[in-house]
Amino acid sequence: MTPQDIASRDNPLIKQLRALAHGNTAYREQGRVWLDGDHLCRALLARGGRPALGVFTAAGWDQADDTLQGAAARNLRVPDALMAGISTLDSPPRMGFVWTLPAVAAPDAQAPSVVLDRLQDAGNVGSILRSAAALGFSQVLALKGTAALWSPKVLRAGMGAHFALRLVEGLDAEALQALQVPLLVTSSHQGDWLHRTALPWPCAWVMGHEGQGVSEALMQRASAFVRIAQPGGEESLNVAAAAAICLHASASARL
Repeated sequence: MTPQDIASRDNPLIKQLRALAHGNTAYREQGRVWLDGDHLCRALLARGGRPALGVFTAAGWDQADDTLQGAAARNLRVPDALMAGISTLDSPPRMGFVWTLPAVAAPDAQAPSVVLDRLQDAGNVGSILRSAAALGFSQVLALKGTAALWSPKVLRAGMGAHFALRLVEGLDAEALQALQVPLLVTSSHQGDWLHRTALPWPCAWVMGHEGQGVSEALMQRASAFVRIAQPGGEESLNVAAAAAICLHASASARL
């Protein structure tokens, strides 16, 4: 299929793409996301997703294989300078996709989950999504105040993990009452040591704000508290590192 050529930065569609690529919450208004570069695009296809739109530079189109050229029902070809204005990458890519977000109405009450309680750092959120997807947790539930899950920075940090997960955001703590799996909360000063704990499956691990930790409301709902051994004497771990340790412990306990 021959792509449509667009050369004007004032084209309405190009303006929409720039908004998606640069706005943290523009995806909520448009119901779709911009996937910046070959890696995210191929990650979407590997999970069976199909983009609504493909955007290529001239060189990108010429070098794209049949899988990439035929992935979307519609393709655009734009000058390098126009792609540079859309992309947020330091080195503008030769292609990107626009993907329509799946409709997710409510949490799955029985799914192995990770709960994000007001995490602020996009890198931490994306890293936790990667750990969740890699270690068998199929759902991530983000409470209000957490970095936007489909924002450009979280998408980049997630490296394609988004497409393997059920993602629900903007939740109140009360929404977790519907979960039918144990709620496990990490704590630096109470609970059993992680390496000595019989971990339930499925479960929901709660990861708290980088500075304030897990909220008191969620602490009161916890089924169990777990501590991570830190023989080096540090006061606490980065939340993404703590999540990876806890999720790996759950995954290992199932083997």
